[in-house]
Amino acid sequence: MEPPLHPSRPTAMDKHRLTLTVLTLLPLAVACGTDTGSGSGSGSVAPDGKPPVTGIHWRVDSLTTGDTTQKAPIGAYLQIDDSGQAHGNYGCNSFGASAAVQGDRVDFGSARSTDMACDKAPMAFEAAFSHTLAGGALTAAVDGGRLTLTAENGDRVRLTKESDASLSGTRWQVTSLVDGDTASSLPAAATGKAWFTLDEKAGTASGSLGCNRFTAKATVRDGHLTLGVPRTTRRMCDASLMDTENTLSKIFDRPLTYRIDHRSITLTSENDKGVSALAQP
Repeated sequence: MEPPLHPSRPTAMDKHRLTLTVLTLLPLAVACGTDTGSGSGSGSVAPDGKPPVTGIHWRVDSLTTGDTTQKAPIGAYLQIDDSGQAHGNYGCNSFGASAAVQGDRVDFGSARSTDMACDKAPMAFEAAFSHTLAGGALTAAVDGGRLTLTAENGDRVRLTKESDASLSGTRWQVTSLVDGDTASSLPAAATGKAWFTLDEKAGTASGSLGCNRFTAKATVRDGHLTLGVPRTTRRMCDASLMDTENTLSKIFDRPLTYRIDHRSITLTSENDKGVSALAQP
């Protein structure tokens, strides 16, 4: 068995840290220690004979503005509740807003969102997507498991109904570090390179800490995840990757509480430090 990763000092990760705006109107429908998320709706036909747009977790696939179509970043989604509230993710930041649904028309109110910086591409998509949702009533067309929202100027958002992710067997890509009410995005060099997956039946976890691959025993009990001493590869990468890896190894080296919200998961330790991750398609 190879030794665990050697700890190194935290570095400039702190300069990526941005305080999240409190989303008072977001319904915190998370599953603590379960594999059930906020639900993805029944998909039944509404009384007017039209498929509903509410009560369903819609993954954002793309946005077309004029003659340009942008592919949505992983994690962008929209959900409209029966209570007239919408919540989702623009591509980087989470948001919440009122949503008036009348027939095939959806009108979103002023949105509140978190204030975290991401890479250029997700931020560009976020700006265009948020502008489209705030630009007036949209026409909703549902075709099977697909939804298209069309603005009066012809801009279109395409979305797909998405099922909940389970704790075990899902490849979870780490997207940010959490410290209490503060979140910091991963450095650009580490984006998409840190991930983990759990096999509850085998009692194991495996993945990447950013540079090196790891495997470890994993115990899931009463809403908590505990990893044993990991076996890792011994590669050396650039400083930002090694700093991220060192931070993740310290977080995973203690019992963690997990919470699943549809296709996102948050792992936190007793000192409120942890990670957020998204289920990969």
